Amino acid sequence: MSADPAGRPRLLLVEDEGQLAAMLAGLFAEEGYEVDVAADGHTGLHYGLTRGYDVAVLDRGLPAVEGLDLLARLRRSGITVPVLVLSALGNPADRVAGLDAGAEDYLAKPFDVEELLARLRALRRRHLDTARTLPLAAGRLDLDAREVVTGSGRVALSERECDLLATLAGRPRQVFGRDDLLALAFPEAGNPVVVDTYVHYLRRKLGRGVVETVRGRGYRLGAG
Repeated sequence: MSADPAGRPRLLLVEDEGQLAAMLAGLFAEEGYEVDVAADGHTGLHYGLTRGYDVAVLDRGLPAVEGLDLLARLRRSGITVPVLVLSALGNPADRVAGLDAGAEDYLAKPFDVEELLARLRALRRRHLDTARTLPLAAGRLDLDAREVVTGSGRVALSERECDLLATLAGRPRQVFGRDDLLALAFPEAGNPVVVDTYVHYLRRKLGRGVVETVRGRGYRLGAG
């Protein structure tokens, strides 16, 4: 759901050292990623909460919001993007702290570029292997089958219905504006009314509680 319209995976890089950030952004772009760079933890947190990413690379010693605090806040908000921590703090206790905060991988500086890129490829493969289902309040969304599985059976979804529900379920605590959902779930459509139409379709199939309306703000995954 988070790849850009050209099909490239999106990567969030949070690194406050300007030269290193520029070098890494160039490497990741050459590797095929669409890269967003944040120079401090506050900006990184904002990007992580409001944009969809396939993978993130975080430094620890960041201005405004420290890297592991940023990571913990993302996890508490239901953001499941796989994260690699890239830090000069590399002793075993530091690695344990990073993994306990919610990182999937941890690499100490200085690092080998080819190892970093290989770890990112492995991280994405592992994530894709486990990210083909998403939890819902009353069951789960099977992305491959495009079905909602509940205790009472299976409900088939259209491709667009599945894309919309997957966007909401991927960040279950986030409220999405109609324009955000249009860009994320219906990038080929031009009118945000299509979002309301497919919310109606999902509710008709799965019950009104599957998508919650947040008045004046948009929609989020429902609790029922």
